[in-house]
Amino acid sequence: MTMSKSRIRSEVDFKRDGKQVGFLRLPHSVHRSAYGWIPIPVACISNGAGPSVLLMAGNHGDEYEGQIAHATLLRALEVKDVRGRIIFLPSANFPAAMAGLRTSPIDDGNLNRSFPGNPDGSATAQIAWYIEHELLPQCDYVLDLHSGGSSLMYLPSALSRRHPDPAKMALALELLQAFGAPISYITDAPPGDDLALPAAAARQSVMHLGSELGGGGTLTPAALRIAQGGTRRVLARIGVLAATAAPPPAPATRLLEVRGPEYFVYAPDSGLFEPSVELGDEVVAGQPAGLIHFHDTPWREPSPALFQRGGTVLSKRMPCRTERGDCLFHLGTPYQDGPAR
Repeated sequence: MTMSKSRIRSEVDFKRDGKQVGFLRLPHSVHRSAYGWIPIPVACISNGAGPSVLLMAGNHGDEYEGQIAHATLLRALEVKDVRGRIIFLPSANFPAAMAGLRTSPIDDGNLNRSFPGNPDGSATAQIAWYIEHELLPQCDYVLDLHSGGSSLMYLPSALSRRHPDPAKMALALELLQAFGAPISYITDAPPGDDLALPAAAARQSVMHLGSELGGGGTLTPAALRIAQGGTRRVLARIGVLAATAAPPPAPATRLLEVRGPEYFVYAPDSGLFEPSVELGDEVVAGQPAGLIHFHDTPWREPSPALFQRGGTVLSKRMPCRTERGDCLFHLGTPYQDGPAR
């Protein structure tokens, strides 16, 4: 069976040494532009033999730390600083990034729920297909920087999926330590979760590392420094940066894990969210997480949300207006080596 070819074309030749910048051309025929294309920024710095790394951000368009960090690194690095190849895709879902939205305004596509994509599908599906079938097969590693976007705020964290292979699990822990975020955590893939980038990377035998660096639809200097320093340290650990471009050693990281649905708290009703705890707090099972107030019927008692288990509060919902099913918090607990659930 012959695999379908992507309709996206790159202005950058990923096999050529040197520093190149340009666009991925995603065909987009609309009323104002019959033969137009969406310009997705892409760059490549390649210098001889060595590891190949995809630096990706803007998977969700309202997450800004990675977009700025990767663009800053692209401008700073020269060919002499690289041993191998770094591919930059700093605004991967470019329509979403331009709109400052989690999902694309063209097709409402969530790129991180669209893999493996479709070469003949919507704009987001075509981007997902190109990443999984054109970019990832050229790479050994992918570093995909996220934050909480507009709806969540995170303690600045780096993360990796739990690997059944002990060697890959050990490497994941090494990369987390190299990144040096204040918090690092290991997650179990939810059953059937084959639509996100970590699953795409696994299908292509590529080592994936991610982050949740802040959020709230904003950017803090502290989170940006973590993104910039962490990216350089991971690249140095992989061996793709020359010694002259390597950053200072990593600070200590606290290693946690997120294992199942009981780690998350969801809004039991729609209304106004009053949180009862803050980021970094330690909580116990049964503790109040917050209240949902009914501004349409203010004489009603608010609906309580409770923590199902104990742990450290890693993320918190930011908008006060909340609908039933929205994520309010999620927790982490001390990491324990063991198989995925």
